[in-house]
Amino acid sequence: MNYGIVKPVLAAFFISVALSPLMIRYLHKLKFGQFIRGEGPESHLKKSGTPTMGGLIILLGIVIASLFYVKDYPAVIPILFVTLGFGFIGFIDDYIKVVMKRNLGLKAWQKMLGQICVTGIFAYYLINYTDTGTLMLIPFTHGKYLDLGIFFVPGIFLILLGTVNGANFTDGLDGLASSVTVLIATFFTVAAIGMGASGNDPGIWPISCATVGSLLGFLVFNVYPARVFMGDTGSLALGGFVAATAVMLKLPLFIPIVAFIYMIEVISVMLQVCYFKVTGGKRLFKMAPIHHHFELSGWPETKVVAIFAIVTAVSCLIGLVAI
Repeated sequence: MNYGIVKPVLAAFFISVALSPLMIRYLHKLKFGQFIRGEGPESHLKKSGTPTMGGLIILLGIVIASLFYVKDYPAVIPILFVTLGFGFIGFIDDYIKVVMKRNLGLKAWQKMLGQICVTGIFAYYLINYTDTGTLMLIPFTHGKYLDLGIFFVPGIFLILLGTVNGANFTDGLDGLASSVTVLIATFFTVAAIGMGASGNDPGIWPISCATVGSLLGFLVFNVYPARVFMGDTGSLALGGFVAATAVMLKLPLFIPIVAFIYMIEVISVMLQVCYFKVTGGKRLFKMAPIHHHFELSGWPETKVVAIFAIVTAVSCLIGLVAI
């Protein structure tokens, strides 16, 4: 067994753990505290002032650990670009909310424009500088692929934008997005290593390992009661990582399986909005995204996070069977 795969995990973990206390103190000093919306669950009001933008910690862990492997594994570069690109959009959004005290952050069109630009550059790079191709592995077929052909580029936009916003909606409870995504990143790490063992090494395991390690380190300070939140800086970056990694591995069709929680969070918001408009003000859920519905139904925050993480773990196991 090649134990070298453990190195980026441990490197990113210790970087994240070491940076977290320093970053938390710095964010406190700058008064970069989370503003809690009044329409959210009342139990969350006590979290007001908790430092946000903690996604910077996650990004630093991923970037520093991954850079040691860029020369030998150039496939890391496009995933790193997408992760940082979406993270930067999230950072600007957080900065406007927290520092400029504009609760809504970036306007919807501004955020969408930024996401489209990052996705467009990623798609251009894939087509012109990689041999990724337009094939996507079909789950449970064990070797059969779907060729998107001319629909590959539109497909990339749909995959990235949908996944990123799913990750963003999932970030709403202490440790939720972190614990769900660390399991998804572990799935992609196992898939990448398995492909390498079969002679088709995509060369992206260093960044997926680094993501696992960085998230584990961040979770030390992000579990309930959280000492720091990742903010949009983290959630958008993680969504970008998941989507870009899936595309590079030809596994985008596995996202609804392994990132099932992302999908349910998005669908719950869409259903809530549609039901509200159709019924003239009635609500399908007590609150959306759906993790708030369970909270308001009496589940402790820690139980919601644990159950969602368990569901993700099972989903990832199903994903491994489906490859």
